[in-house]
Amino acid sequence: MTFLRILLAATLASAIYLLGAKAGHVRYNEVKRGAKKAWNDPTVKKARKGTKKIARSNVKKLRKAINH
Repeated sequence: MTFLRILLAATLASAIYLLGAKAGHVRYNEVKRGAKKAWNDPTVKKARKGTKKIARSNVKKLRKAINH
């Protein structure tokens, strides 16, 4: 009787884990698609390019300040 209860509990736990893992994977893929879509948006690309330009300019200024 005890063995059957343990076996039943293990089977239920495995089934619940598998269902939860599958649901989590689906949601992960949804988030991944949304992030990729946002990253490749033209407005975001333009903002990244501008931020990169500002960062490079500030690095040059910092190097001058440190070296002088």
